Amino acid sequence: MRVAVFGAGAWGTALAQHVARRYPVMLWMRDSALAQAIGAQRSNERYLPGVRLHDALTPTADFEAACDWLSAGPSIAVLASPVSAFSGLLDRLLAHLPQACVGVVWLCKGIEAGSQRLPHQIARERLGGRAGAALAGPSFAQEVAAGLPVALTVAGGSAALERGVLEAFHHGAARIYTSGDVLGVELGGALKNVMAIAAGIADGLELGMNARAALITRGLAEISRLGLGLGARAETFMGLTGLGDLVLTCTGALSRNRRVGLALARGDSLASILAGLGHVAEGVGTAPVARLLAAQAGVQMPILEAVCEVLEGRLRAHKAVLELLSREPRREGF
Repeated sequence: MRVAVFGAGAWGTALAQHVARRYPVMLWMRDSALAQAIGAQRSNERYLPGVRLHDALTPTADFEAACDWLSAGPSIAVLASPVSAFSGLLDRLLAHLPQACVGVVWLCKGIEAGSQRLPHQIARERLGGRAGAALAGPSFAQEVAAGLPVALTVAGGSAALERGVLEAFHHGAARIYTSGDVLGVELGGALKNVMAIAAGIADGLELGMNARAALITRGLAEISRLGLGLGARAETFMGLTGLGDLVLTCTGALSRNRRVGLALARGDSLASILAGLGHVAEGVGTAPVARLLAAQAGVQMPILEAVCEVLEGRLRAHKAVLELLSREPRREGF
């Protein structure tokens, strides 16, 4: 089994590192200088500093060479880009993808601005007869790269692609589950980033652990409410890509979206926060698009609405919390 990962950010590099413990893997990046540096130093100091990369991992900036490398036998192409770059990268990949490749797997978590589409909906228009699947779950890149335990879910695609994903990724400290609910898997992965911004705001305002627990619980209710309204399965939101990913992203110190919330609570401007982050925080772009989806589905999502108000500068963080607390009482449920 051969794997090529297209995108050398933190998560793409970490997943390539995991695969390389079992199979040879090629890691493509746009920046030729970065590819040369990774090859010489055996580390991706820009996005995943301090991790020595496995000898079976080959960095390259040659896109066609990475695609050709997949033609030697059964293989998988992994797209590790933000949602904003997903459609363009997928189009480029499909123009060069060899027949030996059993399918395409994507790692992005978010909703495309403008079209309000999830990654599987974008892929469905382009794949034709090719198989495609989402790989998601509670996972910080640094921990996966270090070989610490992780559990992920693959959703969508053909039986052959599912078998290929299990063969390539289900080994060592990584356990891979399968799911037939790609809609629920992707919604959970996208919306948990928005809730993590809210959790960061609550923590930054020092509202306490009671508030954090309430926010995570009600955040899960909002995610589930929208998911059920759009046709996802309820049990998906109780699993790795729902509750699991939500808890990790809302509480972990490595969470970029939580760090955005912490900085908003301090009163920092969104522009300065994003400039200093060094990585994409998908929740910032997902929040306004998710609000449109919720409005179209007739679903109330007050935490999501509050996050949007803060991100857009219409409410200060503390005021947003007060407005959430002052809402009318209601029966608990989705």
